Amino acid sequence: MRGREFAELHAFVIVAELGSFARAAERLRMAPSTLSQTIRQLEDRLGVLLFERTTRRVSITAAGTRLINRFRPALEEMNAALDDARDTEAVPSGLVRIHVPRQPFRLHVQPHLGRFHRLFPDIRLDITVDDAPVHLISAGYDLTIQRAEWIDDRMAAVDLGGEIRNVVVASKGYLSEMGAPETPDDLTNHRCIHWRRSGFAEPFQWQFWINDRWRIIEVSGPLVVSECEIGVQAARDDIGLAFVTESAAYKHIAARELVLLLEPFLPFSPGWKICHRKDSFQTAASKAFTEFLVA
Repeated sequence: MRGREFAELHAFVIVAELGSFARAAERLRMAPSTLSQTIRQLEDRLGVLLFERTTRRVSITAAGTRLINRFRPALEEMNAALDDARDTEAVPSGLVRIHVPRQPFRLHVQPHLGRFHRLFPDIRLDITVDDAPVHLISAGYDLTIQRAEWIDDRMAAVDLGGEIRNVVVASKGYLSEMGAPETPDDLTNHRCIHWRRSGFAEPFQWQFWINDRWRIIEVSGPLVVSECEIGVQAARDDIGLAFVTESAAYKHIAARELVLLLEPFLPFSPGWKICHRKDSFQTAASKAFTEFLVA
């Protein structure tokens, strides 16, 4: 059945049930003249008169009665099938594939997995924890979590809350040997530990807010690592200064194992966001996971 034929038959059933073109047009949200033309086209195609029309009322013909008696059960079955589909989606289920860098996984996902699965036992999560950049569709992921500066205009993003920043840290042992930098330019005289994000050829740039703009400081040092936590440990081992996310170093700063440096030059920026492709269908399970993390 073509879409136009179904629309004509659906309109026919509504007119028959309500006994009025005006009321049927209101329910169908179309002009009465358009509805009248739709019924006329159906009658012309079938070669029978379905309604007797007078200025006072509309009554169904014998041919119309036979048609509605045959078609109404099929229409009711189709509506029931659609309702079943909606009911299935009302209880989210199925697989959600998620790509998450290590930091937001530890901050926003890992602590809440138990509660999520208690709330949504029919949802299965397939989580890849990896700092490498990802193309959602070609890689087969439904969702990813990224920092604001890594999100392109093809993604719809929802803020997970909070702010983040990168920090420079060093051990007291290193500072007693080399002294503390007072400005970002002083970093050229220090051993610096580089962090290279997985999937990138070059290390993460050391950027600082200087004179109302971001400025990159070229630094050098004896070590390049692929995880912030390794850089933090290297700083604790007196190897040099580490430029890492604050969340990776905060417990060591709080324990006074590491010293926070150059803080006035490192403002906060928008936090992590959970993203999906704007042009892709988001399942009920995917929406449930997104809304759970955002809540």
